[in-house]
Amino acid sequence: MNWITSYVPPRIKSLFKRESPENLWIKCPESGQMVFQKDVEANLNVIPGSGYHLRLDAASRLKSMFDEAKWIDVALPTVPVDPLKFRDEKRYVDRLRDSRTKTGLQDAIKIGFGRVETQPAVIAVQDFDFMGGSLGMAVGEGLVTGMMSAVEKNAPFILFAASGGARMQEGILSLMQMPRTTIAVHALKAARLPYIVVLTNPTTGGVTASYAMLGDVHIAEPGALIGFAGPRVIEQTIREKLPEGFQRAEFLKAHGMVDMVVPRTEMKATVARLLRLLLKQPAPEKSAA
Repeated sequence: MNWITSYVPPRIKSLFKRESPENLWIKCPESGQMVFQKDVEANLNVIPGSGYHLRLDAASRLKSMFDEAKWIDVALPTVPVDPLKFRDEKRYVDRLRDSRTKTGLQDAIKIGFGRVETQPAVIAVQDFDFMGGSLGMAVGEGLVTGMMSAVEKNAPFILFAASGGARMQEGILSLMQMPRTTIAVHALKAARLPYIVVLTNPTTGGVTASYAMLGDVHIAEPGALIGFAGPRVIEQTIREKLPEGFQRAEFLKAHGMVDMVVPRTEMKATVARLLRLLLKQPAPEKSAA
């Protein structure tokens, strides 16, 4: 072996080597179709062919809802970190640190105040990528703060729910957020302000058992899993086979648990229309063009 064979060919290959990103294509979980990543992102993380709804992070959700993708963040109150000194396979504080690094969020909720087709509104979004969107003290305090902010601003409150339920690392302190958020919902109703809930995939556990099912209107995204306990747990408990599509958005709409199933690309227009209806406001005038 000499310098020609050991150096020249690798050097030539490196000149013509092209780097390609690993996430250039996405495989649809439903149809197996391979779709270009940018096409999916441009369609709000909905697969163009099958209509399968992938998860959407909190910031992207707010951008899709607010006019000109502009809003003012509603600050989340600070809460005690790891009050129970919980540890399983990892320390709770380490899980929090990892989730904050991964998502860029302080906790599993992000709240903004802006306009939805000119109508002022407060929107809260639970992010499933942050510890499964679990309901802990920070999320509970955030929801209460967001709802009270809506009362102060005399604006409707819109919630995009996505959660696996209560956060076990906070024990009873997590479960206490269920009645606290329920009281905040009653404050919205006392102020005669619309409260619209959008149930995304998945919405389960204590979140479904409290504030997520107390809205004036319940909208679900296509195919979203919605329920208290999972289908497998229910089957093992009642020892019966559940119907096809049990706990999915379409099944629940057919049985009266949700009011509407709305694709993500139509969500902003649908929510804006509902706000005008609930607030008894006229539809915006169409331009001459």
